Amino acid sequence: MHWTSNIVVVLLLLGGFWLARVVSKSRFWRESAVELWRRRRTAIVVVAVFVLVALLDSIAWIGGGEGVAAYQPRSIIDRVFQPDSFREASYSAPFARTAFYGSQPLKHPGAHWFGTDILGRDVVYRALKGVRVALLIGVFTSLIVIPLALLFGVVAGYFGRRLDDAVFFVMTVLASVPSLLLLIALITVLGKGTLQVCFALGVTSWVGFCRLARGETLKLREADYVASARALGVSDARIIMRHILPNLAHLIIITFALTFTGLVLTETILSYLGVGIDGSWGQMIDQARNELSRTPVIWWNLAAAAVLLFALVLAVNTIADAMRDIADPRTRRETQ
Repeated sequence: MHWTSNIVVVLLLLGGFWLARVVSKSRFWRESAVELWRRRRTAIVVVAVFVLVALLDSIAWIGGGEGVAAYQPRSIIDRVFQPDSFREASYSAPFARTAFYGSQPLKHPGAHWFGTDILGRDVVYRALKGVRVALLIGVFTSLIVIPLALLFGVVAGYFGRRLDDAVFFVMTVLASVPSLLLLIALITVLGKGTLQVCFALGVTSWVGFCRLARGETLKLREADYVASARALGVSDARIIMRHILPNLAHLIIITFALTFTGLVLTETILSYLGVGIDGSWGQMIDQARNELSRTPVIWWNLAAAAVLLFALVLAVNTIADAMRDIADPRTRRETQ
């Protein structure tokens, strides 16, 4: 299984280099990238750090551990932040030198920046492990939602008639079912794995953007340049690729950000209900519920997950806002 993860990392890196070459060859995307860096430099650095952590947590190999760990694949994050001897007996506060209960000396006094949980695991390590889960949920599910919504929305809006009726009927049916109940039902049937949860989230999350893409396509298909292209004999597929989709770019960008952050937050709710993904920030927040009622309060598990969740959501939203301004033709004309 870890070989699959390693191969995916290599493919992602190759895809990133290819995308960088494409951006460098296009004047519009090159200028857009420079403008985005100028506007949202801090947010880009924050997202880049999250991506780097997720990649380091995806590169794994067997060996280098003690006991059972010597025969199990461990990622770079596992080896750096959770070596075999780094676990404590139970709770310890941030930078503490003694255990939270019993005041026994710790194995690594002052080394746990956000303390340890009930099993003695370092909270920083657990929070970093949640980065990969959050990016998988947000990115992979968005790659299901947006193409699916674009396919049905653009086809329904451009061609209309029976296709529009069929797509609108499916959207109405899905919108009539409470999304949380449908989501829980799908996860119960498919299982609690990461891919299963992403698929269930994708099935229940495409209706909103599909309705938006359909409405925008209905407006764009009546534009003068679309009518002119149709009069010149341009095929429908070429009109959609050259005139419809580019004018939906700003909607795609902002929808990706909203979908990404919404999916990450939805997983937190699912973990609260007991159907989330193991190792996620939602699971950390769910486990922290009872800790807040202790005396004294054990707050560091909740704080670590909440801080990283807030930082990721805020950074993605600010980058998407700037990208929407850059990609929207109306906004570009106003700034020029």
